[in-house]
Amino acid sequence: MDTNQKGIPINDDEFNIELLPEDFAQYDISFKIIVIGDSGVGKSCLTTQAVRNNFEEFYQATVGFEFLTFNLRMNNNVVKLQIWDTCGQEVYKSLISNFYRNSSLALILYAINNKDSFQHAENWLNDLKNQSNPNVRVFLVGNKSDLEDQRVISKEEGERFKNEKKLDKFIETSAKTGENARSALLEAAKLLYKDYLKAKENLANGVDTNEGGNKGDRLEKKKPKPSGTKCC
Repeated sequence: MDTNQKGIPINDDEFNIELLPEDFAQYDISFKIIVIGDSGVGKSCLTTQAVRNNFEEFYQATVGFEFLTFNLRMNNNVVKLQIWDTCGQEVYKSLISNFYRNSSLALILYAINNKDSFQHAENWLNDLKNQSNPNVRVFLVGNKSDLEDQRVISKEEGERFKNEKKLDKFIETSAKTGENARSALLEAAKLLYKDYLKAKENLANGVDTNEGGNKGDRLEKKKPKPSGTKCC
């Protein structure tokens, strides 16, 4: 996404949504999103495509993590998604667990042409549940939908896993073509914003819902944390 562009309105039945530049300085609410999954499933490519509308055919595997931001105005609030794109190598598992804390939502990625990556999704989910706040939202994402002729994991299998594990959403994406890449972030933002509004309403009514990291930050103007912009 061109960081110099003005806001882009999006047609949505629930909210008035406007995309904002990646370097938009002020925000009202922020949510932490962590992207996890095996190495090679396209985590960095998908997040770069979703945020910047850009795809790179060749990339180096992420070491540690990369940090991107996705800003949008929802009704009258500016929402900042702080996206932590993690590495998938086993050797860095202990490092990744440090980023689970205070996550509002996790995207667990697998590749539709990689059976092992799908089977490992349960391991990633278990690690997330053990390390993050108990109310973390979870999306299961089947990436590389453009490789239909190489598919080994059906949509039905992905939907079944989502239902059995009581996850919030299942979606298939393509970092290469952009299919559903940005939609995944928009759906995440809408869900977290609803959680925030519900928590705010409960707080006003004197009800402590103990939503953990899903509440978002309090409504106040803030400056974003420094972010890295390297892909993968």
